[in-house]
Amino acid sequence: MSKKTDTTRRAVVGATVGVGLGLGAISMLFPIGALKPKKLETPETEPPKDGDVFVFAEGDKKGSEVTFDDLPKGGPAVLVFPKDPKTGVVKSGERNNLILLIRLDPGELSPETAEYAADGTVAYSAICTHLGCTVSEWVPDEGVLLCPCHKGIYDPRKGAEVIGGPPPRPLPALPLGVEGNQPVCAGGFTSPVGVVAGLEPQGGSCAV
Repeated sequence: MSKKTDTTRRAVVGATVGVGLGLGAISMLFPIGALKPKKLETPETEPPKDGDVFVFAEGDKKGSEVTFDDLPKGGPAVLVFPKDPKTGVVKSGERNNLILLIRLDPGELSPETAEYAADGTVAYSAICTHLGCTVSEWVPDEGVLLCPCHKGIYDPRKGAEVIGGPPPRPLPALPLGVEGNQPVCAGGFTSPVGVVAGLEPQGGSCAV
């Protein structure tokens, strides 16, 4: 065997071993990933579902069920959590369940927004799509929602579309229905809540 042939053979064997080690290392990732515990869903962390009512998330009425009379016409927005009316469980164990309820003039809603509204009342996720802060402020002069962290501004009359600041997409809407004098959930969020991989800006997260 020539020196050149022997050198080539050793190179091929070395490359094969290298590839084998690489694939072995990659394959090891799968059982490790499979061992990662999944987030356990409980009644308190279950996402909103059809028929859920709403309770105040803060203030003097915290935990009390929300009626249309509790929602001032024209705003401000009210922070709420969904509640299973059958079990009485308030779904406050998951931050992504924090919701904004705003009662507006039905005539001011865009056609798409009106489809999800009930008596002019609309519901949106309160988790900013920029870095996950809580959209907690209402600007009465403009009638818009404001995230205080980086000044993201959303228009609740037009599907919570972004009209200012850095958020990459609108707040997810939550379809509403009517049960007596109460707004009730009529389905799940229309899009993923909060920061979505591939759409979030660089620089970490923010939650308040």
